[in-house]
Amino acid sequence: PRRSPCGKPPMRLHLLLPLVALGCSKPESRIVVYCAQDREFAEGIFADLAAETKLAVAPKFDTEANKSVSLVAELKEEAARPRCDVHWNNEILGTIRLARAGVYEPYESPSAASFPAWSKAKDRTWQAFAERGRVLIVNTQLVPEADRPTSLLDLTNPKWKGKVAMAKPQFGTTATHAACLFEVLGPDLAKGFFRGLKENDVHVVAGNKQVATEVAAGRFAVGTTDTDDAIIELKAGKPVAIVFPDSAGHPVNPRMGTLFLPNTLAVIKGAPNPAGARQLVDKLLLPATETRLAEGGGFQFPVNPEATAAMPAGLPARTDVKRMAVDFEKAADLWDESQAFLREEFAR
Repeated sequence: PRRSPCGKPPMRLHLLLPLVALGCSKPESRIVVYCAQDREFAEGIFADLAAETKLAVAPKFDTEANKSVSLVAELKEEAARPRCDVHWNNEILGTIRLARAGVYEPYESPSAASFPAWSKAKDRTWQAFAERGRVLIVNTQLVPEADRPTSLLDLTNPKWKGKVAMAKPQFGTTATHAACLFEVLGPDLAKGFFRGLKENDVHVVAGNKQVATEVAAGRFAVGTTDTDDAIIELKAGKPVAIVFPDSAGHPVNPRMGTLFLPNTLAVIKGAPNPAGARQLVDKLLLPATETRLAEGGGFQFPVNPEATAAMPAGLPARTDVKRMAVDFEKAADLWDESQAFLREEFAR
């Protein structure tokens, strides 16, 4: 093979992106990041850090079709001989399952001192930051304000028959949402909700982005999606409104509320560059990263109270939105059960 200017064979492009740093770096000095955050938002952050600190960051991103899943599988496979230094995940239940499998090294970053207690793993193997909400996107031309659903559970009402879209529930944040509903409602009620959606002729589309664009185009009246995908349609001037479901609570199920799903950072146990991994985590947990993820097109809400962000107009204040009272650890316990159920109901 051709030799690089450093005299080493070049990296295979399907394994890692080129180093986000100037010049060549020795393998032991680069910091390999497996990153489930959208490439369009993370790449700029890595590039700025490289320019500021000269950290040689080598990111590897998920494909859209296997969002967050493929990297989790690779980290498990590589546990005996890690290639990765830092895992930036956007699916917290996958993070918890990897922590339980012993993939992560405990590390308490000094940059996380001001983060709330809930955002830290009890064993300090991961730190949560920058979160998205699971919301309803509504076409305002099809649904007058007075008729809009206010609860996720409203979507099983016959009035929405054939009018609701959701992403494939076995994958991504929709799968995480399902496991969290299993924890908050209990498996029986959660299964009843999804069976109700199916009986109500819910339309299953490829992903959350497709949910948002299809509702914006008027093909569906309502959809379940993530805040970042919904806000993109809102800012584009499309006829949509965003509803934070159960934001005032639920009269029958008091733990219901809007589910917020954070990103997480973790240092890999046995990482090739542990010192560099910790240094990168420290930098990524500074307030500037969450501000950039909020204002740079990703529209992700800061978790660190010291991070400031100008979110798009028209969204409720976070203090006005009731969070779903979910225990992520218990939701992770229910992952296998929820996945088996969703495959049975929606993969046939």
